[in-house]
Amino acid sequence: MANEARTKNGYRLATELVHIDSDAVKDSYNAASVPIYQTATFKQTEAGGAGSEYDYSRSGNPTRTAVEAHMAKIMRAERAFVVTTGMTALDVILRLVKTGQEIIAGDDLYGGTNRLLTYVSQYNGVKVHNVDTTSVDRVVERLDTVKTRLVLLESPTNPLIKIADLRTIASRVHEQCPDALVVVDNTMMSPYLQNTLDLGADIEYHSGTKYLSGHHDLMAGVIGCRSASVGEQLYFVINASGSGLGPFDSWLLLRGVKTLGIRMEKQQSNAEQIAEFLEAQGLKVRYPGLKSHPQYELHQQLASGSGAVLSFETGDVGLSERIVESARLWGISVSFGCVNSLISMPCKMSHASIPAEVRKQRRLPEDLIRLCVGIEDPRDLIDDLAQALKKAGVDVKH
Repeated sequence: MANEARTKNGYRLATELVHIDSDAVKDSYNAASVPIYQTATFKQTEAGGAGSEYDYSRSGNPTRTAVEAHMAKIMRAERAFVVTTGMTALDVILRLVKTGQEIIAGDDLYGGTNRLLTYVSQYNGVKVHNVDTTSVDRVVERLDTVKTRLVLLESPTNPLIKIADLRTIASRVHEQCPDALVVVDNTMMSPYLQNTLDLGADIEYHSGTKYLSGHHDLMAGVIGCRSASVGEQLYFVINASGSGLGPFDSWLLLRGVKTLGIRMEKQQSNAEQIAEFLEAQGLKVRYPGLKSHPQYELHQQLASGSGAVLSFETGDVGLSERIVESARLWGISVSFGCVNSLISMPCKMSHASIPAEVRKQRRLPEDLIRLCVGIEDPRDLIDDLAQALKKAGVDVKH
């Protein structure tokens, strides 16, 4: 399903992804590719340090400026920032929370997010409430007009693929807690399939390592915000902590983003076919593109597509292990969003840092297998899954 939304320039997003606005970077040679300004410092023309737009790459760099302007355009953000990793992006955002304030977050979160929230809860004097964000009421009942500072959401969640009603939650939060910020980790969808700032979020962030880069050769994080005042607060933290993305990595991210549309269309098409194949085997498949998903209709209202991450249960941890280890094309690895397909058991890898008792409390199945679908021929991917299922002892239906 193509993204039909148009930017302020009047073009569809797939077009805007490819074209860098001419005012995003000043280049006297009109290079076809944004130059890499691989420098730590910049010469000044005056003794007082004035006379140049840039002075030190921690505070700003022309290559980073170009990718930030490009990300702001495609995220429809007032301002965007690129930092060293997706977790750095969240860390920067969490610096906006003061001791004594509270965060409301989901109960199905990326393992690294859970780890960082646990840290700020234990050492920064910040209370974190983990709730089922598929229920607007569960979120609203935790709101405190004085203490609530952040409402942190994922939709779809990782790895249970649960959907949060982002539009309604954002509206209720802003209505009851005007000073609270609604923050969405939109990595699973990417800006190509879902724009959470348009849905009412104050801040949207991504692990740029995933779909935005697309090749797993880069670590990066991206933050977009709706207001200039929040942007100033975020920039202060990034500049003070020195967490801005370096020039070469900024260039790699910019290059990767240009092919986001064509990659996402192919990966999503593959994922839809694979989800249908697995569901036909009688497995419990979690994918928002399947009409069997309990929040299928809600997701269609929020996003223009279903993405390329799905998970399924086998009912037995040993069986799941055999399936994962029998796959040939599917690489056993954490992360997602790459051009090649990956397979993993979240409870043993990406979410292993969440204590077993907490995983049980949050109903995260130990046998869960997560598939991160790439751009290969879908017939080969399905054939490989079929042989892995057979080898593991599953009676495969064709």
